Amino acid sequence: MPEPGLSPLQSSLPTAAAHFGAHVLARAAAPTETAGSAGVAALATAAAATAAAMAPPAATAPAAVTAPDVVAAPVTAPPVPDLGRILRGPTGLGTAALSLARREDAPPLPEPPTPGAPEEGRPIPGLYYHPVPEPDPVRVDEVSRRIKSWALDEVQLYPDDWEGEFDGFSVGRYMVACHPDAPTVEHLMLATRLMVAENAVDDCYCEDHGGSPIGLGGRLLLAHTALDPLHTTREYQPSWAESLHEDAPRRAYRSAMEYFVDQSTPSQADRFRHDMARLHLGYLAEAAWAETDHMPEVWEYLAMRQFNNFRPCPTITDTVGGYELPADLHAQPAMQRVLALAGNATTIVNDLYSYMKELAGPGKHLNLPVVIADREGVSDREGYLKAVEVHNDLMRDFEAEAAALAAACPVPTVQRFLRGVAVWVDGNHYWHQTNTYRYSLPDFW
Repeated sequence: MPEPGLSPLQSSLPTAAAHFGAHVLARAAAPTETAGSAGVAALATAAAATAAAMAPPAATAPAAVTAPDVVAAPVTAPPVPDLGRILRGPTGLGTAALSLARREDAPPLPEPPTPGAPEEGRPIPGLYYHPVPEPDPVRVDEVSRRIKSWALDEVQLYPDDWEGEFDGFSVGRYMVACHPDAPTVEHLMLATRLMVAENAVDDCYCEDHGGSPIGLGGRLLLAHTALDPLHTTREYQPSWAESLHEDAPRRAYRSAMEYFVDQSTPSQADRFRHDMARLHLGYLAEAAWAETDHMPEVWEYLAMRQFNNFRPCPTITDTVGGYELPADLHAQPAMQRVLALAGNATTIVNDLYSYMKELAGPGKHLNLPVVIADREGVSDREGYLKAVEVHNDLMRDFEAEAAALAAACPVPTVQRFLRGVAVWVDGNHYWHQTNTYRYSLPDFW
């Protein structure tokens, strides 16, 4: 029996607007916006307008202090009350991974592997990342047990000969590392089911297990209706409902989304559907290039990867955490830029760690190192090392933008959401680095 979760979430917009409005309106007479912070200023303006109508009359702004130098970044954020405490996040045993106060410099780079030494579990030399604590083994075991039971008993996701591959994915360890603040195991399961369902669609429709670019659009469209239900006539509704059980990807999408909708707010569910539509659009672009044998320019590839990427995963960090980032704050350009950069950086991590796995597959699999080597006329090694630099640039931009937004918007849910996205980014790298069942490093150092 599933453990009881939290009560259905309620929107935190009125409280968030009041807190944020008190701060912003108190500073309106002496704005401190600096060059490069237009997106953050837009967020402040929008939230202030909402707060003006909703804040209590007696609301007063707390005294401002100077913000610490969170990251080395070209964007200078305005001072915020007690920002250091906010960015440091919670304290105490097991909370180290929840801090948004990112290190100013990358951790020391690992030494290149010595000849003949095993590379399993080693981070990519030169990659900018942050180590995370080992995920809670009790939660890992419980999530792993529950997700396998769901896959086998509820959605009949895979045949017996795929069991080793399912276990090797280590999805329980993945999700616990990415969501250490989830209040219950059932909250973790929301993300875990969706991750497994997304992977099933990718494998079965696009890649490893019978996937093909031919006809992909039709398959994805029908699968997407498991997330975004069809509203049609009574005559045709039963046929659509029956179709959701016809193959494993649709069964997985339907079931995972039902669990998610049950625990999320309507705006959170609609946000997730939107990001899944982005993901499916990216799948279609890559499939179109495969059908026409098109090698994209590097910038074209990066544009595709902004859609075909991990963004739906950190998007739901508040749902998994048991709270809500209000829809209007999530939709602001500054927050959208942070999410886009996080999704782009984590997806290039996948390109880098899966490089050898994809080379071993049939055909020519597009990833950033391959595209750079082809389009810029460099060796495979140079293409790979350039891709590491691209990732590092994206990571530093993500951290700078997140720090600037945290400084400008001291709303508790914004602070927590930004911390959650940062932790997801680090947990994603941890899983790729340590999943030696799937990944190994090239011999480029």
